[in-house]
Amino acid sequence: MKAEIIAVGTELLLGQIVNSNGQFLSVELAAMGIDVYFQTVVGDNSSRIQQAIEIAKSRADIILFTGGIGPTEDDLTKEALAAALGRTVHIDQLAMDHVQRFFDDRKIVMTENNRKQALIIEGTTPLPNEIGLAVGLAFAHEDKYYIVLPGPPREMKPMFIDKAKPWLLQHALTNEMPIYSKMLKFAGIGESLLEDKLIDLIRGQSDPTIAPYAKEGEVTVRISTKAPSEREAMEKLDVLEQTIKEILPEHMYANIDVPLEQLLVDWMADAGLTLSAAESCTGGLLMESITNIPGSASMFKGGIVCYSNELKKKLLNVPASYLEGADAVGAVSREVAEVLADQVRMLADSDFGLSVTGVAGPGYSERKPVGLVFVGLAERGQKTEVFELNLKGTRENIRLRSVKALLYRLWRRLEERKVETPLEGSALQ
Repeated sequence: MKAEIIAVGTELLLGQIVNSNGQFLSVELAAMGIDVYFQTVVGDNSSRIQQAIEIAKSRADIILFTGGIGPTEDDLTKEALAAALGRTVHIDQLAMDHVQRFFDDRKIVMTENNRKQALIIEGTTPLPNEIGLAVGLAFAHEDKYYIVLPGPPREMKPMFIDKAKPWLLQHALTNEMPIYSKMLKFAGIGESLLEDKLIDLIRGQSDPTIAPYAKEGEVTVRISTKAPSEREAMEKLDVLEQTIKEILPEHMYANIDVPLEQLLVDWMADAGLTLSAAESCTGGLLMESITNIPGSASMFKGGIVCYSNELKKKLLNVPASYLEGADAVGAVSREVAEVLADQVRMLADSDFGLSVTGVAGPGYSERKPVGLVFVGLAERGQKTEVFELNLKGTRENIRLRSVKALLYRLWRRLEERKVETPLEGSALQ
């Protein structure tokens, strides 16, 4: 079945808030076997909402609304939908009791406009709001299915999961097969190159389908299929996953939707390995990405943000000759990256030491171009490696891509060492 999501709210059109509801509903509907072909955003205007409804009716089987069901005069979704379908609205007593209790329990006088939150359209199934006050709706009309949900995500999400989703499964999806998906994760490769490597599979796809998505420093490929059962779906998806892994063995790090830093934290913690870091141009972003992961305390010993040359010398023993003088290689150099990785590893007595130094921009540094970055990887008992990066983008892009590139190099090293006890679901099993 085809669905359209209509998000109601002038604040969305003005860019004052982001329509995260659309993303959430698209993911949920896809998992139910419902194809979302269109998403519409419309302002708080009854005639324009009705126009959006007429268009959606012509091209979708299921129409979902978010927003516009609150207490104010510009909350018009229910009234506009009723007018478009030739139905009337009335106050639902159970919903009204819920609204009234809210104010009574807080000893607050309820203003008359709050009664709007208990409005329902005739012949509909009310969807109780366990978090807020505005009641939702679900109903069928002339072979179309309509779901009306509140705008605030904290109200919308539980109402959809607990109320609207079961209603759809019972009334609209009795003959639909669910969609099953796997998320394959890649690092150390850009979206365009990954697509080029997989282009024959992408062009020849029918079932399962292949869809790449790019984030900063990582790429996700979603493979999906419809099947009567999860077992049958996984049989098809596993074959395609293995084919993709054979094409990109040095880049596919997981077959579950986890960031690279989480895989590394879990993997190293399980293996009893420790890590430390020295950062210059990234200013602690590498350490933040690691320590954001629960459990990182068992594998991350700590690090140093050595932004200035003075701290590079005092704390990490970078030779002054590398940093000062006409013939100095400079802080942004292969040599400095190697010393930083070695010294922080020895200082922390960790199994691995990481380093990053470079020019994040916007201007040149040491007469070196923006985007020139060196990352170092030291390992106890092994020769330290340094990798040169030539990155493009904003200062923020360059810093984030530097971190992801360094984490990728650490993953490759662990892969090459065949470290045991990888994260369940990783590409390494």
